Amino acid sequence: MRVIVYVEGASDEDAMQECLKPLLEQKDGEGIAITFKESPPGDKKKTLLTKVPRLAVNILRNNAEAMVVVIPDLYPPHRAFRHETAEELQAGIVENFRLALQDKGIDDQRIMDRFKVFCFKYDLEALVLAAEEALKLRLGVKNLKRTWRLPVEDQNHDHPPSRVIDDLFREHHQSYKKRADAPLILGMSQYLTIAERCPQCFKPFVEFLAAL
Repeated sequence: MRVIVYVEGASDEDAMQECLKPLLEQKDGEGIAITFKESPPGDKKKTLLTKVPRLAVNILRNNAEAMVVVIPDLYPPHRAFRHETAEELQAGIVENFRLALQDKGIDDQRIMDRFKVFCFKYDLEALVLAAEEALKLRLGVKNLKRTWRLPVEDQNHDHPPSRVIDDLFREHHQSYKKRADAPLILGMSQYLTIAERCPQCFKPFVEFLAAL
C-alpha cells in the first residue's frame, strides 16, 4: 500500500518525517509506504484545499493500492472557502474532492474511502508547543513562562501556535526558523506524547496511520 500525505510546505513535510519516523519505519516494515509531500506551487493552503483533491482523483483511480491524505493548517481561516473550525475545513475539502470525481464522471465509493482529510489546529507549531521538553532544550532554558493555552490545540485564529512560538523565541533573543527548528524539536520528541497532548486533530491522524 502507498499512502501519500499532502501538507502545506516543505517544513511541514520535514517535520512530519522526523516526528513520525518510528511509526513510518514500522509501517514500511509492514509493506505500507507513507510519504509526505508539500503542496504544489502557489498559495500553499489554497492549492492544498482546491488543486490537491483533483490531483488525488487521478492518483486514486490509477492505483487501487493508494491512499491520499490531506492535512492543511486550520489557520488562516476562510482561505479558498469559508471555514473557521476543523470540521468546516475538512468538509470543504471532501466536497471539493466529491466535485472533482463528479466532473470526471466517477461514481465509486471505494475511491471516496481512500481519500482522508485531517488538519493541524491551528498550525504545525501546535506540535512544537506540545514538545515542551525538546523546546526547552532548543532554547537552552530549564523553564518556560507559559503564555499559551492548554491543551495546545486550544489557541485561536487571533493567536495561533506559530505566533506563540515566534514570540517565545524572541523572548529568548532567538529567531524561530521553521524549516530547521520544527524537524529538530519534533525529532527529539516522542510522537505518542505529542499525540496525547494534541488530542483534537493530531491524535486522530496518528491513530489513522497506526491502524493502516
